[in-house]
Amino acid sequence: MVGKLALKDGGIPDDLVSDLRRLGFTDYEARIYIELLRQGEPETAYELSKRTGVPRPNAYNALESLAQKGAVLAVSETPVRYAAAPAKDLLGSIARQTSAICDDVSARLSKLTVTEDDQLVWSLTGERTVHEKIDRLIENAHEILMIKAPDDILARHIESLTAAGKRGLEMLIVVFGPDAERFTFGPRCRTFIHEGNGVRMGSTDNLFTVAADHEEMVTARFSGEAQAVHTRNKPIVNMAESLIRHDYYMAEIFQRFGAEIDEAFGPYLRDLRLACFTPEQAESFRLKTGL
Repeated sequence: MVGKLALKDGGIPDDLVSDLRRLGFTDYEARIYIELLRQGEPETAYELSKRTGVPRPNAYNALESLAQKGAVLAVSETPVRYAAAPAKDLLGSIARQTSAICDDVSARLSKLTVTEDDQLVWSLTGERTVHEKIDRLIENAHEILMIKAPDDILARHIESLTAAGKRGLEMLIVVFGPDAERFTFGPRCRTFIHEGNGVRMGSTDNLFTVAADHEEMVTARFSGEAQAVHTRNKPIVNMAESLIRHDYYMAEIFQRFGAEIDEAFGPYLRDLRLACFTPEQAESFRLKTGL
């Protein structure tokens, strides 16, 4: 009966075992490979069986499989001792092989696709998943990016945006925060502080919205569990672009007529906002602005 393994030396971290299993290792293979790394010197199947609690026959099978994966190497014959491949080298090899397989399968599956006119709205959950999707959208853009985002979230994508600027992409960015220059990526990038002050007024001001090439968009919320939607649906993409474009108009108008706007409507468009805010939104506005 397979139960919880009795381990020495404080045990093997379950999260590492779980992650290696996601990469194609069996439970026994993961535990033996981790233990070899921990010991830092060649071990026999018998020694590894004792240390990890993996039954001896299974330890031999696991080592043979690990050797085929390039994860371990037999370094002596009598008795046979095994050394672990450096984790960085092994995982780098797995990453390259997996990437090549994914590229190949993606290309073959694309040939089976009847149409690329995907009008569905896809939901994404999890901070890593959402940020990776935003980076892929930025990296795959060919002509133009339009972005509206808080500065702390936008900062997560400086690397991919810098690369986009070097490719000569046109960019229009509206940022919540005080520093437009930090988020200006190349001569074809125009960056504006939202409404001239960059202050976040409500929950929608915490959204990250990016549209690429007039073809696809992502809108993400990072308060609580990260959630986002991604789509190529034309009306929704147009709506996202219109949102960003009108905030750009407002930024330009505030730069030229800021004093007159404050005099007519109060700071932060107080009178306009309070006329349509809910009581909760109005209270939040007063707390954030002191008005």
